[in-house]
Amino acid sequence: MLQKTRGIVLRTIKYKDTAQIATIYTEVAGRVSFRVPVTRSRHASVRSSQFQPLALVELEADFRRTARVCVLNGARPFVPFVSLPFHPYKSAMALFLAEVLYEVLCEGGEDSPLFAYLVNALIWLDRCPEGFSNFHLVFLMRLLRFVGLHPNVEGYVPGCWFDLRSACFTAARPVAHSDYLWPQEAELLPRLLRMNFDTMRFFTFSRQQRARCLDVIIDYYCLHVPGFHRPKSLEVLHELFD
Repeated sequence: MLQKTRGIVLRTIKYKDTAQIATIYTEVAGRVSFRVPVTRSRHASVRSSQFQPLALVELEADFRRTARVCVLNGARPFVPFVSLPFHPYKSAMALFLAEVLYEVLCEGGEDSPLFAYLVNALIWLDRCPEGFSNFHLVFLMRLLRFVGLHPNVEGYVPGCWFDLRSACFTAARPVAHSDYLWPQEAELLPRLLRMNFDTMRFFTFSRQQRARCLDVIIDYYCLHVPGFHRPKSLEVLHELFD
């Protein structure tokens, strides 16, 4: 049965010489894999060039519960990006965040608030002319709330440690494991959680602090998302912003 939906492209991989397999987070069915024919025709109903990382596409497809890969009948951008695929910093962020989302977002299940958050965040990044160097940090921290992994920061007082496994502050250093933040790093966490896309330009981080914050966030995802793998593009992002 053909059905229309919107989607966010997470990953594409080559499939033979005439097709790609695109993994897309859809508005109606969660993460779904689609077979995308490789064609250079400008008049084709589905063009592989439309499936760049985090592209926002409107799809018409045959969704079948028993199919591992669904068949696309048509695809087109529903919000064409004006800068994200072409700006070196933004495109590097997109590649990195697409890797993270591929690991975090599960197959099956509609989640309208999460989908709306992702779309609005990507449109914001695409339209933002400057001051977006903290975008990936804010994006990942706010994503935690939507996937039920938001840390508990209510008990923070200066000098506290942060236990990455239990996701809360503690007055003493955890002794059962080494997944924790020292007080001088733990104090950055409330600051990260106060930021949003409109206010993040007012928060100042050194390059070293920003890189460390990103490493800690990825460590947190590794601890709390089953099967999560560190993104291959993480080092590229560090080098680009160094």
